Amino acid sequence: MLRKRSSVIVCSAFLFITWNAILIFVLWGRPPSEQEAGGGRGNIAKDMIRMISAFETELEAQRKILLQIKSHRSLWSQQNDGGLNGQSEAEDPSQAVIPVLVIACNRVTVKRCLDKLIEYRPSAELFPIVVSQDCGHTDTANVISSYGDQVTHIKQPDLSDISVRPDHKKFQGYYKISRHYRWALNQIFHSFSYSSVIIVEDDLEVAPDFFEYFRALYPVLKSDPTLWCVSAWNDNGREGYVDPGKASVLYRTDFFPGLGWMLLKDLWDELEPKWPASFWDDWMRQPDQRKDRSCIRPEISRTLTFGRRGVSLGQFYDKYLRFIRLNSEYVPFTKLDLSYLEQTKYNDMFEKEVYGAPLVRAEELTGGKLTGPGPFRVQYSSPDSFKTLARNLGVMDDLKSGVPRAGYRGVVSFLSRGKRIFIAPPVGWTKYDPSWS
Repeated sequence: MLRKRSSVIVCSAFLFITWNAILIFVLWGRPPSEQEAGGGRGNIAKDMIRMISAFETELEAQRKILLQIKSHRSLWSQQNDGGLNGQSEAEDPSQAVIPVLVIACNRVTVKRCLDKLIEYRPSAELFPIVVSQDCGHTDTANVISSYGDQVTHIKQPDLSDISVRPDHKKFQGYYKISRHYRWALNQIFHSFSYSSVIIVEDDLEVAPDFFEYFRALYPVLKSDPTLWCVSAWNDNGREGYVDPGKASVLYRTDFFPGLGWMLLKDLWDELEPKWPASFWDDWMRQPDQRKDRSCIRPEISRTLTFGRRGVSLGQFYDKYLRFIRLNSEYVPFTKLDLSYLEQTKYNDMFEKEVYGAPLVRAEELTGGKLTGPGPFRVQYSSPDSFKTLARNLGVMDDLKSGVPRAGYRGVVSFLSRGKRIFIAPPVGWTKYDPSWS
């Protein structure tokens, strides 16, 4: 049904262009009137030049219309037909159109990101790629344009500097990024009228099952009000800290990971009116935005960052990010039972696993003195004790509004010396303390 309706739309547009062309040629070729003849051949030549110019302008305008129709025909077909194959999105979420928004600026290496997205994309119609470019960088724009109709290239129109207080001048880049995100997401949800989006930045490479991962978790996100995003990223996903035999295992996390993540239009409608002027990702991690909601993250990341240079000046990159393990095993997530991620089921399982693990001292872990397969638990009771444990065990030690990276209910899970380790608060944990930062 989709292909048939798409063909009708495209053919109609082609006929419209052809009709305009024929009309112009007919007018161009008609005999001149006596008044026109009296005006001399010079006037006729000028009229012909104007006619040719108008013809070229009209053809270019119609060409752009045709490209837009072709780019968005799948969305229109769903709106008019109630979804692919006559089914609504609610009836068949596997056929929902989920665009990928690539946030770009001045990196020509966006090619690496786009090449992998296009290589692994199972369907151009179900996963249209929209590249939103800020900065006005010509070489980057040329790279994006080279992909033709494989992507839709939009450009953030406001390239001006943003007025900031004097001590924030060095953070101008963060202000521009936040402005760009707001504009780009408004384009996705309001101009293109999509109902969900996967956001990827121009310095991310995706895994072979990137699309399968998000396709499977789309209905989970839609149906569970205790979730507000799905992320492809594990902050502690370095080699040696993840279990390569658990590529299919997913977790709930209270920490907003970003770096390849999916959200729904309903969430954007909630966030957009209060969207911050800068530091949007840390703003997302504040209690007023998170509202006790969680994200889904994988054991092994489905994205890898290769952008050492950026507004953050390589913060964390050399120590952590460049060692993140990118999944290489294709996991058929859409065929798996993911019901264990439902909050009540997950919490019951989680509490038993974490607090059923024997409590040990960090020195026993780092000294290799533990016997048995694990898991094991080490305990913290203050921000300082958490940071000390995290540093000693090699995981990220920062807290945002009291939440540790990749943490859930205060617990950070990772692999150390081949054993599952939980850095956990005492039994009876109830809530985060935002002053722990």
